[in-house]
Amino acid sequence: MKIKIGIFSSLVIYLLLTIVTTSPVQGNIAGSAHDFSALGWSNGEICLPCHTPHNANAAIQDAPLWNHGVTTATFTIYTSPTMQTSGEQPRGPSKLCLSCHDGTVALDSFGGATGANMISGDADLGTSLDNDHPISIYWSHQNNVSTICVRCHNPRPTDFNPILPMFDRYIECSTCHDVHNKTNIANLLRMTMVKSALCFQCHGK
Repeated sequence: MKIKIGIFSSLVIYLLLTIVTTSPVQGNIAGSAHDFSALGWSNGEICLPCHTPHNANAAIQDAPLWNHGVTTATFTIYTSPTMQTSGEQPRGPSKLCLSCHDGTVALDSFGGATGANMISGDADLGTSLDNDHPISIYWSHQNNVSTICVRCHNPRPTDFNPILPMFDRYIECSTCHDVHNKTNIANLLRMTMVKSALCFQCHGK
């Protein structure tokens, strides 16, 4: 009898663990702008163009089990005389986003293959980012606000912890955009732009 109870208990624990460990990782990417499963080059897969459970790129630590080619482009970055710090070349998750969106790496360059289907239209940002919101910006510029900045921006406290995610205190593409977003918010933004709600998460005016 004890053996039967033990087997039954093990089965229950296994099923519970399966539910707990599988449910949360099911993102909203199915049906989103990044669901390429209907395109022939994706092999009907949703996750495979970016992730793989086997033979992933171990050098990429900013995304789990990375499977896509990574851009080697040099970018023209955003600059402004009012900024207290200058942006760096795209790093972390921003570089991974640009590995499709800079137009130098094919969408189907994954799994070690060199693809031929390039991104197009407004989604192709190119390698000139000087007219976009700055990325790979270290947050320290908010801790040392000059009199020029204060004319428009209220300084945030040094312990400011916004709702939007930072990456080692850097502002990246993924700070404002969620690649797995299936909401009706335009451009995969994490928050609405109504009354500049997203902007005010970092900028006080």
